[in-house]
Amino acid sequence: MEYRSRLKDDQVDMLFESILCLENQEECYRFFEDLCTINEIKSLAQRLEVAIMLRKKCTYHEIADKTGASTATISRVNRALSYGADGYNRILDKLDVKAD
Repeated sequence: MEYRSRLKDDQVDMLFESILCLENQEECYRFFEDLCTINEIKSLAQRLEVAIMLRKKCTYHEIADKTGASTATISRVNRALSYGADGYNRILDKLDVKAD
C-alpha cells in the first residue's frame, strides 16, 4: 500500500527532491544553513536525538536532562514513533545498520 502524506504538494515535492540530491554531509550543512534558521536545525536535531533515546528506552527525565527537550516535545516524538508515518523508525533502522 502506497503511503499518502497530508503534506504532499508541488513545493514539498521540490524540497524533498532537493534533499535527495545532497551527496554528503558538507552539502547538507550548506543547504540547510541557507534553508533554515539555526534554531530550526537544532530543533530537528534535538527531535532525532529524542527519538534515538526513546528507542533505547530512556526515561523522559533522562531525555530531558540530556537533550533539553520539553516533555511536550518528547511526548510528540514518542507519539510519532508509535503512531506516526513510520519516518522516525525507518531512518533509525537505517542509522542502526550504518553504525554496525
